Order: sequence, then structure tokens, then C-alpha cells
Amino acid sequence: MKPFWESKQLADMSDEEWESLCDGCGKCCLFKFQDEDTDEMFFTHVACKLFDASTCRCSSYDTRFKSVPECADIRKFTAKEFHWLPERCTYRLLFEGKKLKPWHPLISGDPNSVHSAEISMQNRVINEVDADLDNLEDYIDDALI
Repeated sequence: MKPFWESKQLADMSDEEWESLCDGCGKCCLFKFQDEDTDEMFFTHVACKLFDASTCRCSSYDTRFKSVPECADIRKFTAKEFHWLPERCTYRLLFEGKKLKPWHPLISGDPNSVHSAEISMQNRVINEVDADLDNLEDYIDDALI
């Protein structure tokens, strides 16, 4: 029998299945912007104020939309919006019909494998409260993605 992520579409997954897909990389919590002419995405090493860089998790996950209204609700993404996610993001991979990476906790069985593989943003970002948000382009760091 195939695992749920190979047998179901994202839209058909339960909340528990959906949440288990998150590999804990933290890249969706980074500030990013899109070139208006080319649609290319640029990621910074500045994270949301709720991002805990030591755990790579949101410090207020259940109330994040109240605390940060602009927080992206990936579950509600349209087909056009999935390209806003990093290329290795599990949600984007599955949306594009690709397989999970070997370091994904659902494959490895280890919740820390994303950190061991140096895929996560664990201790690699600065919090938005410590950044000059008026000059966000100075923080572009495609090496993280």
C-alpha cells in the first residue's frame, strides 16, 4: 500500500496528514519578494517575528494568522501561488507531482533529518525585529534556498 502522500492529492488530505507533510525547514517563514517582470522569487535570510530559529517552528502556530495577518496559508494556495514556495518544499514537490526528498522526516523516520541534512533554517536567519525592513533587498540570500 502506498503512503498517503503518494495516493492522495493535497486537497484530499486530512488536517493531520497535511501537517505531517511539513518537514520543518522554516523556509516558508522567510521574507521573500517577486520580480514583477520575470516572476522570479528572491528569498532573504530574514524570518517572521514568530519564527523560532532554534526549533524551526512558529512560536505561535495556532494563532499565527491573528498575530501575522500576512502569514501565507499554504493550504489555501491556488496553483499559481505554489511557485512562491522553495523548490524543495514538500507541498510544492507534491503539487508538482514529485517525490519527497530522502531527508524528509516521513521518509527518514527522524524529525531532525532536515536539520542534519542542512536543509533547514535552524539558526541561520535573523528575526524581522532585528532587520532593516526598509532595505529588505540587502538580505537576499539565495544560498539558503
